[in-house]
Amino acid sequence: ACHCTDCQVFSGAPYRAIVAVPAEHLTIHGTPKEYVKTAESGNKRFQAFCGDCGTQLYAADSERTLFNIRLGCLDERALLVPRKHIFGKSTLGWVHDIDQGTWFESGLNSPQMTGINDS
Repeated sequence: ACHCTDCQVFSGAPYRAIVAVPAEHLTIHGTPKEYVKTAESGNKRFQAFCGDCGTQLYAADSERTLFNIRLGCLDERALLVPRKHIFGKSTLGWVHDIDQGTWFESGLNSPQMTGINDS
């Protein structure tokens, strides 16, 4: 899970879950739209998204040797649980307490859940 401020801004969320994939293990079908972002460090990153629906797909280094695939666009996202957290210095303070809030099965008018693991 990446907690950097760029991921917070790009995703509109407190962090972005990714799967790092070396280029030699990745096949991309179609031609995603790309935006080149210069990070705080000065490194350039390709931010790719679907040109039809805007779904964020990946970020890649300038040499395209490593791709960070956005979990939200994968059908298997429930199976890919983040094991590492990066840019912890940018983590929003409430992230560690999020499971203490009130949870609903779907929208605000749906039944409340007694815990986040009730699905």
